[in-house]
Amino acid sequence: MKRENVSGLFGKAQVGYVLIESERLSDWRRFLQNGVGLHLASESDDLLAFRMDGHQRRLIIRLGPAEDVVALGLHLLDTTALDEVKARLCERDIPFNPGNPPDAALRGVRQYWHLNGPKKLGVEFFTEPLTTDEPLWMLPSGFITGDSGMGHVAITSRQPEKMRRFWLELFDARISDAIEESIACLTLDITFLRLNERHHSIAIAATRGLRMDPIRTRIQHMNLLVNTMEDLSAAYRRLIDLGFGMAHEIGQHPNDKEVSFYVVTPSGFELELGWNALTVSEATWKPADYYGISLWGHKPRNATLGNFITTNAGNFRRGMKSLLHPEFSPL
Repeated sequence: MKRENVSGLFGKAQVGYVLIESERLSDWRRFLQNGVGLHLASESDDLLAFRMDGHQRRLIIRLGPAEDVVALGLHLLDTTALDEVKARLCERDIPFNPGNPPDAALRGVRQYWHLNGPKKLGVEFFTEPLTTDEPLWMLPSGFITGDSGMGHVAITSRQPEKMRRFWLELFDARISDAIEESIACLTLDITFLRLNERHHSIAIAATRGLRMDPIRTRIQHMNLLVNTMEDLSAAYRRLIDLGFGMAHEIGQHPNDKEVSFYVVTPSGFELELGWNALTVSEATWKPADYYGISLWGHKPRNATLGNFITTNAGNFRRGMKSLLHPEFSPL
């Protein structure tokens, strides 16, 4: 007999940390400390950890070959929410395991649990972050975190229905809206899911028609929000001056109204740095459909014909290659 759902999870989960694996630690240090402007909390030969608020660690880069995000840490409100997530996983025969104490310390949490999520992205959940009152040394005035978490991730998928089910059924995500976007000869359907008042914590993109995945990494981009437009424009200039590739210049999205830019990280996926994204009022919000990812801006910085052909040829090649392998889904 199906267990009665005694505890809804909407509003009780948020993105708590992101774990990246890379062999380019020195580049990541320049990128995050000198470009984005985060507080470098810890550094060793095989690890970098960054702060943006009272959490001891928000972005962690460990030495390894993946050049990718390997885990997304979800901060759950309390032990009731934790027990509910565990029960839902057990009901669906999705295996999960507790992390060991050294790995918990690496992530800046008291304890965590790990499962293989969609596309084999590690989805980890915890209730107790390790915090500190030590002053922050950052270039921006601050980042938006709090009850809505530290940002969002966008993922391309050949099985978007299963990926949506994962977030809707396990964490009671809600659909905020959808965007249809045309890129080269492809049409993308993008669904935006919220876990709390943040407009979206997860965005899922799929090619219309033939389902292919043109992105090498598990995520297409991750997002952070700064406090002010001055913070955003200053980071934009710093990252260009440091020589990091700007995938898309400053622009504005039609659905969450966020003003942002996209920069290529040392591992090849993109970081979207944004400002002034709206929060959702559950009493009045109605999902909508939009056509085009931007109201204005977000143009490629290197918009030459040669770069356009090279980029899209590479994406098409990766997309066709993805058809040879099934996409992992825990559901």
